[in-house]
Amino acid sequence: MTNSRPARVGDQIRVEITAMLSRQVHDPGIGFLTVTRVDVSADLQHARVYYTTLGDDKARRESARALERASPFLRRQLAGRLRLRRAPELQFFFDVSVEQHDRIEKILMDLQEERASRPPDDEQQPPAPGEASPAGAQDAPHDERQDPD
Repeated sequence: MTNSRPARVGDQIRVEITAMLSRQVHDPGIGFLTVTRVDVSADLQHARVYYTTLGDDKARRESARALERASPFLRRQLAGRLRLRRAPELQFFFDVSVEQHDRIEKILMDLQEERASRPPDDEQQPPAPGEASPAGAQDAPHDERQDPD
């Protein structure tokens, strides 16, 4: 659960903007858009809205323009829905983290496929640190203290 007020307000703004974009904003330029997160400044005056969209760069640019056109409407609607003295100024940013996550996931899946296609090694690998050694290969504990004679 989020404890800071800007984080709670950001979550509420995300929910409200998502609802408004799906029900009240009828701009065809918005397309298939998902609001991923909203970062609100500590004074609650500025909100950075991160979104993703389906399509190529042209669709992304068109969505960005449509969001900028809808920004005053969204801010007015937020002012009526949220219990704040001032509705925060909205800034929209394309969220590249989703693309980065997809790229990393693809790399990991490719590695997994490569490992699966490789024949298993006949040689036994040494155990990783913290794992038990094979039976009988364990040395007796070594005491480094010297015996006083």
